[in-house]
Amino acid sequence: MKGGSQEALIKSKRAFSVLAFFAFFVLPLLYGAGFLSIGDVNMLGRYMTFAILALGLDLLWGYVGILSLCQFTFFCLGAYAMGMHLAHHGGPEGIIDAEGWKIPACLFVVYPYEVGEASGDALVPGFWKPFWNLPLTVLLGLAIPGLVSFALGYLVFRSRVRGVYFAILTQAIAVASWLVFCRNDVKLCGTNGLTRFDVIAPKESITTFNPVDAKDQWLASHGNSMEYDLNKDGKLDQLDYSVAEVGFSLSSAEVQLALYFITAICLFGAYLLCRWIVNSRLGKILLAIRDDEPTLHFFGYKPHVFKIFAFCIAAVLAGLAGMLFVPQMKIVTPSNMEAYRSLLVVVWVAVGGRGTLTGAVLGALVVNLLYNYLTSEHDYGLFAWSPDYWPILLGLLFLGVVLLLPKGLVQLGQRFSSDKVSGSDAPEEGAKT
Repeated sequence: MKGGSQEALIKSKRAFSVLAFFAFFVLPLLYGAGFLSIGDVNMLGRYMTFAILALGLDLLWGYVGILSLCQFTFFCLGAYAMGMHLAHHGGPEGIIDAEGWKIPACLFVVYPYEVGEASGDALVPGFWKPFWNLPLTVLLGLAIPGLVSFALGYLVFRSRVRGVYFAILTQAIAVASWLVFCRNDVKLCGTNGLTRFDVIAPKESITTFNPVDAKDQWLASHGNSMEYDLNKDGKLDQLDYSVAEVGFSLSSAEVQLALYFITAICLFGAYLLCRWIVNSRLGKILLAIRDDEPTLHFFGYKPHVFKIFAFCIAAVLAGLAGMLFVPQMKIVTPSNMEAYRSLLVVVWVAVGGRGTLTGAVLGALVVNLLYNYLTSEHDYGLFAWSPDYWPILLGLLFLGVVLLLPKGLVQLGQRFSSDKVSGSDAPEEGAKT
């Protein structure tokens, strides 16, 4: 048994090394040589965020036996956090409110004024303001999914809700969240979503916590040289308000390449974290919950505590993936939160290999790359392929893996390596006998 676990660990490390080699060396070289465009690199970066999301579900479903169908809800909580930050610093439209805050362009379009209010009476919603600062945004993008999952897990797992009932409950939460985010009066731009992202990491968003302080610091550092541009209320005019904003343009190829590398680093960091968890004593307890929870409870453990922990880790990873996704996609809408998207994460994990971690990464990348290829325009000769066939093909792929490769695509690699090892060892074993 110990030898089998060591062999599995060696195979996992080998697969990790191969993926890292391709991510950090092969793909950048292909881009530098002109075989890949910056759009292709950007696409791979987005798919890596999906791989981070799949890792969290694999930890939860593959090692604890909990099937969560609301992972894209946590993904969007992180995505909206980063989207609100980018919206603060993007787009020239909007107005300066009475408190000196610029109303984000995407929010200004759908701002729900009260009866009798004019556009000049609008204020930036209070819950938007913390997201002006980049470090605080990153912290909140991780903390909000973690706190929501903790509250949900505490209420559900303490009540010993599990199995299919938990899956149905989480899908209901996904649907309810989607309905809430679609409403304009929630002040998250409704079905339009968050858009108009221009720059990331402006200097003022790191050193100050609100645009008023940034304006005052800019004026003080320049000897109030812009006082003649202040309006009669003592505030900067709309066009002058963003003069101090200096950041990295999201449309720049260098920034998109940097975001790809940041996403790759986060992906492999998330993989190492999950690998450390499953190989530790904690991981053995998680497996015991999956295999025989009543017996574990009989021996004095509290399974709900470990379930909450795994659920929170999966949610935090989903929030991290969402924050990385938005700067590369440049938009986030409630459609990213629809219930069927969380079902897609289940398909990715199952196709790649449930309970393997490497399989979760492989499944997310393979399925999404296949989706991108088969829904793009290609000349297939006599065979007329339509993107409308993709759901059918995805269903067939899922059924084929379940029936023929229960351990997912990683099973093919394991079969190949096992045949190779057995073939090379056969003569040696014969000599020993």
